[in-house]
Amino acid sequence: MSRRSSPLPNRYGVAPSFLWLPRESWPDLITFLVQRFPHMEEAVLRGRLERGELVDEAGKPLAAHSPFQAGTRIWYYREVREETPVPFEEVVLHRDERLLVVDKPHFLSIIPAGRHLRETLLTRLRLKLDLPELSPCHRLDRETAGVVLFCLHPPSRGAYQKLFEARTVQKTYEAIAPYRADLALPLVHRSRLEEGEGFFTMKEVEGEPNSETRISLLARHGEWARYQLEPHTGKKHQLRAHLAALGIPIHNDPWYPVLQAEKGDDFSQPLQLLARSIEFIDPFSGIARRFDSQRKLYWPE
Repeated sequence: MSRRSSPLPNRYGVAPSFLWLPRESWPDLITFLVQRFPHMEEAVLRGRLERGELVDEAGKPLAAHSPFQAGTRIWYYREVREETPVPFEEVVLHRDERLLVVDKPHFLSIIPAGRHLRETLLTRLRLKLDLPELSPCHRLDRETAGVVLFCLHPPSRGAYQKLFEARTVQKTYEAIAPYRADLALPLVHRSRLEEGEGFFTMKEVEGEPNSETRISLLARHGEWARYQLEPHTGKKHQLRAHLAALGIPIHNDPWYPVLQAEKGDDFSQPLQLLARSIEFIDPFSGIARRFDSQRKLYWPE
């Protein structure tokens, strides 16, 4: 069963979540849920069940005493604490029968994750444009601004995703970072990136390179520089990790080279990284397409 066959509709632009019940034996559903979600009080779980907020694959509300049905799914709407609105707006750059191209602002996650549910780009677009089946073709970090592709037509999404998997999409980024006079540019930086402790950040390690970025100098402003970044691979946090490894971490990066404390709802220092443009050959029309961000990066004061 796919997510599209959910017995629950989207709510406020957010798709329902589901949980597979493992092939194990439990006395009843509540006993399993208490073990599965140790961070939640049993009273909270029982309350959600009493209100009929968890349903089976047929959409029938489940109760605390409901039997544990191994190998099935239960469906529900994920809850998060009250979200602070992100005070920046997305801009639609292009729309046709298959594609929606959007200029994403900083601080806005692409999809619901963690403590971000409604204040995400996907949720905003589904609501504003009445597109409940809209889905992203690729991702950008929450801290990164710029061009993002979405698919309006679910059967077409796979064709666009294959372009990214085949590395036939040309993505160009810009970043503001310290200037290094001894760094000969342009250069191609290759390294092996693996997840660091806690899986939040990436780190360079010894071994066969699995990431590659071409770095060029666009302009200099005192001790700072504007760089053009052209990733050949798409590893998590690749651009941020590469520039940090070169001794030129991106301005306002809260994670590289050192993971800093959570800034919460402080929107005053956006990461100076922008997905400037994206180019590809459309898999349906065969036409070369290019989309550019209208946003700007700013030199440090």
